[in-house]
Amino acid sequence: MTQGVLYVHSAPRALTPHIEWAASGVLSVPARIRWEDQPVGRGLQRAEMTWRGREDTGARLVSALRGMHEVRFEVTQESTAAVDGARWSCTPELGIHHAATDHAGNIVLTEDHVRGCMERAGDDPAALRRELGIALGSPWDEDLEIYRHAGEGVPMRWLHRVS
Repeated sequence: MTQGVLYVHSAPRALTPHIEWAASGVLSVPARIRWEDQPVGRGLQRAEMTWRGREDTGARLVSALRGMHEVRFEVTQESTAAVDGARWSCTPELGIHHAATDHAGNIVLTEDHVRGCMERAGDDPAALRRELGIALGSPWDEDLEIYRHAGEGVPMRWLHRVS
């Protein structure tokens, strides 16, 4: 078992019941999501929901939400003894970015991933910075940052390690 957080940074009000339905289907329990206005855009909502489930739950949440093209969201999943932690970020323009994370939530790139970035960049340092930025999810972070800041001041939810 593991746990994580679903952050819905922005969703049209009309999609909020569909998001709850999708999360409930993945979690096999009713998703109780407290929606708040997202001040970045008129008619948008935002929410956070902690979850607990099997080691494939984060990926299943992302799969359930990915077809909702107007929704910006992130899913985090804590590591276990058997699997790395993970973070998925999704925006309508960029689609989904997935990255493995360490116990502190830092993105971890594999040797093969770094070598691929180096190969695609060739001898161009600017291209290498761009490739590594993509691998780290920088374009997704840039897109989501305004929506994250709009959520400042909301109640914080603390996660505790699952044994």
